Amino acid sequence: MSLPYRPATAVNDEFATGRALPHAVLDHWTRPYRPGPWRVAAAALALMLAAYLLLAALIMALAGGASGAATVLVIALLMIACTLRLLRVGVWLSGKGVRQVGYFGTVTVPWGRVASVRTAQQPVKVMGLPRTVQGQALLITRRGGQSLRPLLTDHNADFLGRIEAFDIAADAIESWAAELR
Repeated sequence: MSLPYRPATAVNDEFATGRALPHAVLDHWTRPYRPGPWRVAAAALALMLAAYLLLAALIMALAGGASGAATVLVIALLMIACTLRLLRVGVWLSGKGVRQVGYFGTVTVPWGRVASVRTAQQPVKVMGLPRTVQGQALLITRRGGQSLRPLLTDHNADFLGRIEAFDIAADAIESWAAELR
C-alpha cells in the first residue's frame, strides 16, 4: 500500500511561482506532510512484533499446533491491519475536498462545504492522550457552523517536537482551502 506524499514546501513554492496547484494535476488523495517520527516509530515497533508473531505461527504450524498457529496468525494479521490504519491517520487533500482520517473513522468534506480553515491557540491533547496542554490546532469549519475535531495539532504524533513542520502543513492546507472554496 503506497502512501502518497507531497511536500508542503512544494505546494507553497507553486503558489509563489504561479504554477498550477497540485489539485489541478493530482486527482487522488495526498497528505501535505510526512508522518511524524512518533507515528513511524510506533508503527515500526508494531510491525516488528507482528513479524515475531508470524514467525511464531510458522514454528507452531510446523510443530503440529494448527489451532494455535491459526490464532497467532490472525493476531499478527490484525496487528498489521491496525498498523496500516495508524499510518493513514491525518489530513488528506485532493481537488475534491479535505479528508480527515481518524483511527476509527473518516470524515470527508467537499471544498464547497468548507467555510473556514484556520490555526488557533487552544488546549490540545498530547499524542491523543487525555492530558491537554496549550498548543495550536488546525480547525476546519463546515458551512453551517459544524467543526471537525482538531486532528491536526502541534502535539499529535505527527508534529510533536516539530513546530515548523506543523506551520508548513497548516499553511499548505489553508492555501488549498483559500484557493478551492
